[in-house]
Amino acid sequence: MKRIDISAADKSPQVIFDPENYLYEMKGNSRPENVRDFYYPIIDTLRKYFEKIVAENEILFFNRECFKFNFKLEYFNSASAKFISDILIIIKNSTEAKLNIKVYWYFDEGDDDMKEVGEDFSDMISVPFNFIMVKR
Repeated sequence: MKRIDISAADKSPQVIFDPENYLYEMKGNSRPENVRDFYYPIIDTLRKYFEKIVAENEILFFNRECFKFNFKLEYFNSASAKFISDILIIIKNSTEAKLNIKVYWYFDEGDDDMKEVGEDFSDMISVPFNFIMVKR
């Protein structure tokens, strides 16, 4: 499966999808001009990757490692939130298929709003997040 490596820009986050190293990371601010064009290729790649593992019954092979999803967002707008929730639904579906996935939600010290959004997302998909406070 192809690797995704998108550099951060003024209005869009850095996104890394590195299946070889069991890593997905989103970092920075997310308020792209055309949020649909930014997120659809990412979501499509993730969905195909995890569906293929389940369809080809490669779960045991996949689960030799823990796939890590790191969300290190400083800000995202409501349009981005919809697409972030789509990514989280892929995680939910994958964990229900018994894939070994951990979600790490980073938030700045004192940014209770970002922590609460992570808690809401965690509740929404019924997957526990690991919350990591970052001191600046």
